[in-house]
Amino acid sequence: MATESDQAKPLDPAGKSTAVEPATPSFKQLVGFGTGSIGMGVWVTVPGLLLLYYLTNIVGVNPFLAGLVLLLPKVLDIVMHPYFGVLSDRQLAKRGNRRRMMLLGLLLGVAMFAMFSVPTGMVGTAAALWVAVFYVLGNISFASFQVPYITTPSDLDISYNERTRVMTFRMVCLTIGLLGAGVAAPALVASGSRASYSLMAILLGMLMFVAAIVALISIKGLGKFMTSEGKDDTKVHLGLVAGIKFAWADRNFRFLVLSYLFTGATTHLFLAAVPFFAEYVFGSAKITSVFMGAFLVPALISTPIWLKVSLRIGKQRGLLICQLTFLLGTLALLLGPVIGLAPTVLIVVVLGSAFGGLQLFAFSMVPDVARAASPDGSMAGSYTGVWTATEATGTAFGPYIYAAVIGLGGFVAVTAGQEVVQTPTAQAALLLGFTVVPAVLMFIALIFQRKYKLDQALSSQVGEQAAAAQ
Repeated sequence: MATESDQAKPLDPAGKSTAVEPATPSFKQLVGFGTGSIGMGVWVTVPGLLLLYYLTNIVGVNPFLAGLVLLLPKVLDIVMHPYFGVLSDRQLAKRGNRRRMMLLGLLLGVAMFAMFSVPTGMVGTAAALWVAVFYVLGNISFASFQVPYITTPSDLDISYNERTRVMTFRMVCLTIGLLGAGVAAPALVASGSRASYSLMAILLGMLMFVAAIVALISIKGLGKFMTSEGKDDTKVHLGLVAGIKFAWADRNFRFLVLSYLFTGATTHLFLAAVPFFAEYVFGSAKITSVFMGAFLVPALISTPIWLKVSLRIGKQRGLLICQLTFLLGTLALLLGPVIGLAPTVLIVVVLGSAFGGLQLFAFSMVPDVARAASPDGSMAGSYTGVWTATEATGTAFGPYIYAAVIGLGGFVAVTAGQEVVQTPTAQAALLLGFTVVPAVLMFIALIFQRKYKLDQALSSQVGEQAAAAQ
């Protein structure tokens, strides 16, 4: 169902539009809203990029167990995120906004500091247990902030293209967080000591706290664009199971979710594997920062460009282009050991450009489908909860799949300062897990995405409106 701002505008006798253009959020408001994603980008990047390496190469955890540490806390998100979606919908009805839930997210930095501060002398299974506990607590804090935060664009009474604009600000800020953390975190832990990981976590944790505060203030200011702002006791959410069923029964949302599950698994496998690719293919873990810069700077630059692309061809076509580009790019990385560092960096630049579009298009389509199914916002949180649960699952399965691949290849875990020569089989597994495996995952994502049909209808509607307004 289209919103009021999506409807065709009345015309005067000359054929020109007579309707007043709906008010839209200002640049300042959207920058403030997007700032919340800087902290989210830090949380997504640092554990995704460094936690597997920290477990296997700093605190001596076996790869299979390390993979489980990354996977199991995220599995809890499958239930937790949809439940938080229900809570946010109920809070919307009761209080007129979803902001109170976001306060728990202010503790996210504390959880990250503890996660990367395994006590001296604790290694192996004990270290894995310590990290797992604080990873779970961090995920709870993150979900409490993320679910209502990402639901905000669905609550805004704005148009199809305007939702993409809102998400562009969010994705630019998210990429800044990803880039800052992706470059700074490896640099801060370059010494390989446990203390360096603790320092890195506390510095980035402080950044997450500030970003969350700015977002909370800005979302309050966006209330005037929300038709749901204000209490409405007539909005009664049916509950967790009913909310999940409602969202999952939506065919377009179902295929969008399944596609993003494999897209997220692909991109987070990539992040988790970068330090291994840098160290064991190019001989230095310090090159991790080079690869992350080559990946995330183009993602940042390309995001506004992808916005313009979406205005011309629609969001889904843009997403399919990015998925295909990422698939081919990961296969091209097979040539890395042969072509050398500079050409490999160029391939990573292309992957980063595609990554910017993968994020922007997919997340911009979520409020489209949620708004179509629930114009009053009463079920939007359930859509977001299922979506973020899927995102969390993908972020867990990607690193776990890579950990399983290198484990099957015979990769040997070490502790900080220890050196071991990996077998040729392990070296091959490191490379194949970084190239062929993500290509297969992205191919599956592309197949699911082709089954999503709502974008065709919405983009056609926008085109008809534009033609009628001329």
